[in-house]
Amino acid sequence: MNLDAWHALSLRRTLLLVLFPGLMLVLGAELWSTWRTAVDAANAAYDRSLLGAIKAMDANISTASGGLGVELPYQMLEFFELTASGRVFYRVATEDGLVEVGNADLPQPRQPLLTGQPQFSDASYFDEPVRVGSYARTLDRPLAGHPAPQRIVIQVAETLQSRQAFTRALLWQSLARDLVLVIAATGLLVLAVGWALRPLARLRAEVQARPAQDLRPISPLGIPADVRPLVEAINHHVERNRQQTEARRRFVDDASHQLRTPLATLATQVGFARRETDPALQRQALEAIKSQLDEAVRQTNQMLVLARTDSAEVVPEPVDLDALVQAVTREWWSEARAGGIDLGLESVCGAVRVLAQPTLLKEALSNLLHNAIRYTPRGGRVTVQVRAAGPQAWIAVVDDGPGIKPEELARAGERFFRGSNVRQPGTGLGLSIVKSIVERLGGELLLAPGPDARGLRATIALPALRSGDQTRA
Repeated sequence: MNLDAWHALSLRRTLLLVLFPGLMLVLGAELWSTWRTAVDAANAAYDRSLLGAIKAMDANISTASGGLGVELPYQMLEFFELTASGRVFYRVATEDGLVEVGNADLPQPRQPLLTGQPQFSDASYFDEPVRVGSYARTLDRPLAGHPAPQRIVIQVAETLQSRQAFTRALLWQSLARDLVLVIAATGLLVLAVGWALRPLARLRAEVQARPAQDLRPISPLGIPADVRPLVEAINHHVERNRQQTEARRRFVDDASHQLRTPLATLATQVGFARRETDPALQRQALEAIKSQLDEAVRQTNQMLVLARTDSAEVVPEPVDLDALVQAVTREWWSEARAGGIDLGLESVCGAVRVLAQPTLLKEALSNLLHNAIRYTPRGGRVTVQVRAAGPQAWIAVVDDGPGIKPEELARAGERFFRGSNVRQPGTGLGLSIVKSIVERLGGELLLAPGPDARGLRATIALPALRSGDQTRA
């Protein structure tokens, strides 16, 4: 199962599928640790009994006769066998092995014995695992024929049935305890997840109960902190849908309002032209119809541009501002010459780049140039200026037309708003298109009177890209 399939499962099932195997692994590790602890505890307890048997046997060793004498405490060995629940073996011998009593082939200690220090080790005797305790001490009196001091080695071995039973008992107790804990933890996990998901169930019921036209943001109150970013993202998406829906509604309202008058005028003019018999007056009516149609087409195109601007996805990229402004300005030179307008370009920024969408930025600058050339009288001047300073770059279109009254500048950029001092026909959408584009590009449209309080200066301010920003972009 791939990760996408895992993520498609419910949160409760995913947590159980992930955490339960983890708990079982922890259980296995804990059981291994318990087994090692039980083995060490059993060895510590039973080794003390083994050492007691060795000490008891050592107390019954005598060399008074010149030889090695051992008075075996049979009752003690029988009791020890009962305690060990198995067989017990012993060996008493000199260190050189010349004198031995008991089981002579008992396994030797793995490491050299230190005098007075017992040593315990696991071994196999007659194909049966045993635990061997070994102890060495110096004889009080050497055996006959040995002038030098001698050491005697005492070994007692027992089978492991009792130790293994003790270890298994501890292990089973630990397993039972751990299983109860795992079951309790799993149950608590299920209850906790169910309780934690209750706000999501409430959220789902709330969203399902909403009517289709309800685009209010979802309240984050009572939502877990881990889910709150998701709710905020959904609210952001809902807000964008609301804005697009509002833009479409506004477009339909504006289109119906703005096109109703031109269409009614066209219908009247067509009716007049049909009734007119004088060719000269009929031609005059047709010219008026043509002019009205041109205005309606331009108004429709501008509303479509504004609608696309409001809903188009912005994919910014580094743009050479100076090159873009030069290209757009050249496209309007023929229009300016036809209207007797002196169109010029001033660039003092050199190579500067901004993060924008080239087509939208061209559309905004074209609208500013169209407005400036349209409202500037013949013989006037329109200047495009490009500047950059610090973190910002500016494109300014300056004309010496009628401009906009200072008290009306705050409303400039609203849809269908036209200055009270404008006499030419228009739609009032040009600056609205520019403002919408610039704001979507993260910039600002600034409007102010031109030089000597004549005309209008329309400035597009955009964040400039530094060298590091260009690399990241």
